[in-house]
Amino acid sequence: MRRLGTPALLGAAALVAAGLTACDQVADTVGGPDARPAAEAYAAALAAGEPGSVPLAEPAAAEADEAHAAVVAGLEPAFAGLEPQVEVLTVSDTRDVAEVDLGWTWRLPAGDWSYETTTSLRLVDDEWRAVWQPSVVEPSLEDGEVLDASTLGASRGDVLGAGGKRIVTPRAVVRFGVDRSAVSKQQALRAAERLAELADLDKKTYRARVAGAGPEAFVEGIVYRVGDVPASLSQGSDTFAGIKAISSEQALAPTRDFAAELLGSVGEVTAEMMEAQPGVYRVGDRAGLSGLQARYDEELRGSPGMLVRAVDEDPGAGGGERELVALPATDGEDLRLSLDVGLQRTAESLLADVGPASALVALRPSDGEVLAAANGPGVGATNVATFGQAAPGSTFKIVTSLALLRAGMSPSTTVTCSPRVVVDGKAFTNYSDYPSADLGRIPLRRAIASSCNTALIAESGRLDGTDLYDAGATLGMGIDHDLGFPAYFGSVPQPESETEAAASLIGQGRVLASPMVMAAVIASVQEGATVVPTLVEGYTDDPPEGAAPLTKGEAEALRSMLREVVVSGSGRGLADVPGPAVLAKTGTAEFERDGKVLTHAWMVAAQGDLAVAAYVEVGDSGSGTAGPLVEALLRAAG
Repeated sequence: MRRLGTPALLGAAALVAAGLTACDQVADTVGGPDARPAAEAYAAALAAGEPGSVPLAEPAAAEADEAHAAVVAGLEPAFAGLEPQVEVLTVSDTRDVAEVDLGWTWRLPAGDWSYETTTSLRLVDDEWRAVWQPSVVEPSLEDGEVLDASTLGASRGDVLGAGGKRIVTPRAVVRFGVDRSAVSKQQALRAAERLAELADLDKKTYRARVAGAGPEAFVEGIVYRVGDVPASLSQGSDTFAGIKAISSEQALAPTRDFAAELLGSVGEVTAEMMEAQPGVYRVGDRAGLSGLQARYDEELRGSPGMLVRAVDEDPGAGGGERELVALPATDGEDLRLSLDVGLQRTAESLLADVGPASALVALRPSDGEVLAAANGPGVGATNVATFGQAAPGSTFKIVTSLALLRAGMSPSTTVTCSPRVVVDGKAFTNYSDYPSADLGRIPLRRAIASSCNTALIAESGRLDGTDLYDAGATLGMGIDHDLGFPAYFGSVPQPESETEAAASLIGQGRVLASPMVMAAVIASVQEGATVVPTLVEGYTDDPPEGAAPLTKGEAEALRSMLREVVVSGSGRGLADVPGPAVLAKTGTAEFERDGKVLTHAWMVAAQGDLAVAAYVEVGDSGSGTAGPLVEALLRAAG
């Protein structure tokens, strides 16, 4: 038995020994390098698009980088250089192979595109090395397939006016350009030169754009509204090889000039815009470039969608394509304004033949809504209507009158209107054709009706400290508000000398205003309360804290004086305007240009629930230059 048992014992010992050897091998494997750090490094390399920057088992680093770049190249330009977030989800390692699950997330404007892929690491010479293949980038990709992305356009929101009437909305246009796919490169360059001649484009610049475009590109040169295409362009382009006209739509206002300085424009994004916001703007995107279109571009443009497909790397292979994800576009929101389309167009037509910079503003005293903010052709690209800055001249006497009323005067208080008054060596006079009948001792209401400068300056001793500033604040002037659009509320600074104090009383010196704020001043008188203009829905503001409210007595006194301006003063041209009684104030303000003394011409008026301000940068008089504009707008509105 012993002889039989000894081998058995030996066998058992052998088994135990074998078992110990196996355990030692497992321990050696478990005790090898941890695979997770290598997996994390590989995930970071994939996110950066450089799989070859970590040790690879296969393929070679350069080959992996080249293959990876080919797979993701088709995501541009739609992805605009966006890098994915790649994170390690799980790592399972057995002996010399580790299975790694990766989570991919592309944070696109239309939403996140997220998915998981699986890859492996191999332990080579005690170092974990990654394996690259197309399915590491997207799980369904096979050899020979690559990714392709295209944006799904979002509809830009419209700009709406009063009553929901569409101001800026898609309108029919014709796009003229050179079709590179239709002709040879040399023919395309000749076509570019011909189109530049026909459309008055910069020939050198446009030719360079065509030369740099791809062989399938349509290189847009100019866009016209349907009906506005010059006959010379239409006829000259029809028969010239390479020039193509495409019917399309573009977000446009009713006319080219409609509130252009306020609304701004929409066009292709610039390189600077893409650099400043790389995740927002992409090549070929259209966005607001100026005005309200730029300020509210985020709300108006919406978010583009994204379509990602798997396609054959060789377009001629005929393998077709597979949709991987489609993220829908989100259309832009409409921007709602208070502009009255009809009144705005009327105001612009009244200014069409005015040479100097000019503006007409109309607002509703009961709620402050801006109904028209028109600029004449002389302003260039400047928004004078709501953001201009000029001395308001005698229209500011409305503010001065309120300050004097608060100092104890009344419309019947007697004042002295002399031909000339001197303050600290500076002589002040009245305008050249001031009525002689209103010189001498006259009531304050007559001084305002005939716009006597010297009478108000002579009463400057009644005012002190911030009296004039405070009166301006009550009438909506001199304190800024954020109303969602470019708005200048004027300036009534503390005078630095007696001369400047005298000039301030008649709206000169350093006193400045915009046409919009002067419309608000007379609107406040008409309403009997401070009127703060509003244009953009959702943007309203209360009268400034600390500004004394306009009392009933003050409002009645001001209305009586401004009514007399129309009945028997410098605003008599408005006396026969049909409808409710008209209040008004004229004004001129001297300024110097190129050594010459010129005058701004102003007029403000209110009738019923409408307040109007007219401004012409260079004019003869408030009544003669600005007055007819105000009269015509009041008649049209009535």
